[in-house]
Amino acid sequence: MNIFLKLIILMVLLPDSCSGLSSPNPNSNTVTATGTATGTATVTSEAFHVQPTPSTTKINKDDLFHFDYQNNDRLPWMENGYNTWIWKGQHDINYIELGDRTKPALVLIHGFGASSFHFRYNLPILARDFHVFAFCKLGFGLSDKPLTDYSAEIWRDQTADFLKEVVQKPAVLAGNSLGGFTSLYTAATDEVKPLVRGVILMNSAGRFRDNDNSKGAGAGAENDGGGDPNEAKEKSGLIATLQNILQRAIISVSFLVTKQPKRIEQILRQVYPINSLNVDSELVESIRFPSLDPNASEVFFRVITKNGNGPVNVFNDDLLEKMDCPLLLCWGEHDPWIRPAVADKIQALKPSCTRINVEAGHCPHDENPKAVNDAIRNFMLSLPL
Repeated sequence: MNIFLKLIILMVLLPDSCSGLSSPNPNSNTVTATGTATGTATVTSEAFHVQPTPSTTKINKDDLFHFDYQNNDRLPWMENGYNTWIWKGQHDINYIELGDRTKPALVLIHGFGASSFHFRYNLPILARDFHVFAFCKLGFGLSDKPLTDYSAEIWRDQTADFLKEVVQKPAVLAGNSLGGFTSLYTAATDEVKPLVRGVILMNSAGRFRDNDNSKGAGAGAENDGGGDPNEAKEKSGLIATLQNILQRAIISVSFLVTKQPKRIEQILRQVYPINSLNVDSELVESIRFPSLDPNASEVFFRVITKNGNGPVNVFNDDLLEKMDCPLLLCWGEHDPWIRPAVADKIQALKPSCTRINVEAGHCPHDENPKAVNDAIRNFMLSLPL
């Protein structure tokens, strides 16, 4: 239950919003508000070819057409959203795209309860050197919030399709918290491997095999005494029902409390221990506004109950073993939730990785953006992109 309650709070730590901006330069090599490619294209990565499904992009805010990322270091928050990618022909996914299309691609992936706006200090700076994207995961930010099964696979598949349909070329994936796990999961998927040239984990979530207690002494303990197995099953079913009712009540109350602006600000300050000045009204509003969606509370419940202890039967150990591209750990050293010991464990499992320690908490990219932007830039420039 401790992990479960901690993740309820973690859901609200991270900002929501979604974006997809324009470049001030209308030449064909630079993304503008009028142009993410649509239709069918071929993405080539050595011998690997992808024929993306035709996708649709629409622009929601013309007043961002002249956003100048070359001279502005911070992305503006717009509650009406920016670019929209229609995923699977039915889900509106908000995203940001900035930079010169001829340059290497970087995709930024947010965590629980967050959105693409959480990269407000990273997108404009990194777009000066790279072709940068960030999208809102299904169920979060300004993307659609359907009542569906929110497993880790849904975001892995969303990322894979985003690479094929929107980015349309190999890219580096960089994720924070659950977004880190999504990045790792995507990079370890055979079909998508040729499109992932590197992974950056920023205080990444996920379980390890040596911490998994779902199997072992506890399994089947209800019948260890040799009692009636039917009675044990009945008791187990009753306990599960009561636990589900209790969980729903706790999460519903937590959602109502934590979406209040003052509470959002209070929680954010706890996880921005070094630079709480970055907890501002736009950041708070970017969390509050998406919570007004009619489906937000139910989506919150489904994500928490499905992923409360980390994705089931998917472990960091296995993903790190399967992943064969370069890895950077960019870790906030003062994270109260996912501590540096997790980065230590990843390093032990993947000794070839590079690690940069950042003076920040759970969200180093937003709390100490200069350090993270420098680390990402140096890592990207070191790769054969």
